[in-house]
Amino acid sequence: MPGGAAPGRIARIPEDEHLVALRSALDAEADAQRLLLAGAWDRGAVRLRDVSALYRTSWELAPPRSYGRLIGMLKAAVIAGDGRAEAVYVRSQVGDEPDSPPWAYLLAIAALVEGDDALALRATDGMRAGSPAFGRAADGIGALARGDAEAYGAAILAIVTDFEGRTEHLTGVPIADTALLLECLAARRGLAARTRSALLPAGRTEG
Repeated sequence: MPGGAAPGRIARIPEDEHLVALRSALDAEADAQRLLLAGAWDRGAVRLRDVSALYRTSWELAPPRSYGRLIGMLKAAVIAGDGRAEAVYVRSQVGDEPDSPPWAYLLAIAALVEGDDALALRATDGMRAGSPAFGRAADGIGALARGDAEAYGAAILAIVTDFEGRTEHLTGVPIADTALLLECLAARRGLAARTRSALLPAGRTEG
């Protein structure tokens, strides 16, 4: 077979660079979250900073509208302890008029990180047109934006209960990452509910 693959072998098709970066980010994120669950918060946070950079690389190489890469970048950075630079970057990519629930979620989280509670609250309206999971997240974000500790605690409990009922955590990302993200943001405002779950680390969440 001149110029072709050897008999009995399938020619290997190179993966796109953005998929290589994305898979690296997903694997590193799972490793980091397992460190958090094991109580190794500092090591997990260091790993999450790598995760955030990998997600951003994947986003910048990827076709448009790859929402998951941006939210992965921002979540990892916030849980690792900051996320302000990533929030500014998200705002530059998303704008202030998101056209779908996932993009509204991105904007709401970025606005919370930046301290723009009015924008975060407006963005939750766009989230509620999506799945029940987006609605639960909108409840938590809205409560944080209003400074309502009681409503926030109820929202986080609902989010954690939903995560505990899923099975994909057994093989994929092992943590209730939406709840952990919001708890990190809430702790900075003195509103953390400290909800306990096997899918949340027992260590600090102040970020």
